[in-house]
Amino acid sequence: MRTKEPGAAGDGVGRGEQGGHWISSTTGEPAHRAHTTGSLLMLDDMRVLRDAVEEYRAAATAAGITWPERGESPGAQPPDLVYRLFDVDHVAEQLTWLQSQAWPEPAFPEGGYLVPWPTDGGEALDNLSLSIGTPFPWRHQLTLLHFDVLFYTFVLAGDHEGEIWRYEISPDAWDAVRAADSLAALFTEWTKGMAAGVVRPTDISGDRWLLVGGDGRDTFEVLQEHGLDPFAFPVAPLEETLLRARQRECGVDMTCIARGFDCHEELLDAIDATRASLGM
Repeated sequence: MRTKEPGAAGDGVGRGEQGGHWISSTTGEPAHRAHTTGSLLMLDDMRVLRDAVEEYRAAATAAGITWPERGESPGAQPPDLVYRLFDVDHVAEQLTWLQSQAWPEPAFPEGGYLVPWPTDGGEALDNLSLSIGTPFPWRHQLTLLHFDVLFYTFVLAGDHEGEIWRYEISPDAWDAVRAADSLAALFTEWTKGMAAGVVRPTDISGDRWLLVGGDGRDTFEVLQEHGLDPFAFPVAPLEETLLRARQRECGVDMTCIARGFDCHEELLDAIDATRASLGM
């Protein structure tokens, strides 16, 4: 997508990075990653991630989603193009495992689907063209999920590694923001949404979809009323006051957000330069 219009965790795969997990101070159990300035941040423990995905699968199956009859697959080596495109020397096991599993279509709320490993480098970079102001290098993320009007990405390196970020496919939303601390946190929130009846099965053209909201009420407000994190769900547009507060919390460069189109143009130029340097 490209526009210039205004308006225990395992080792990383391929280049090897030692993994680990964060232990909750309240439960003593492996938990989602901590966000503490200056501390070592880790990805989801693989057991936590597997359990979160299995709970989501069970809830989705109960809602009528037909899941492929295939056992768990081990994570496979990502293509070399991934390392070149995103300028990283490792890819987390959590991501390679997720990419290796069998997923129905649609598997995720609002008809979302898992984006496979990139084969078109130019398109993969262009899909990041709305990620202005992120607190990590724009190139250190991979488009993971595609919804009707949103991309969700997986951060590949640095202090934010393993986080899920979201971008509305709109030329002037400037809504780069963290959707979830981690993959496990994202699946857990979706499962809670089904339990609360906010994510509900609906038949569309003969397929069973999981849609968010309903009853003609504001979906963002309904999610909040049920104690859910609205940013984890593929709904747009977001309520601006809460969006800006969440962006500040996530470390988004708010000066860049205020500059909007100019900052977007700078990112587009950086993408063009990267494409040229990679011969794309």
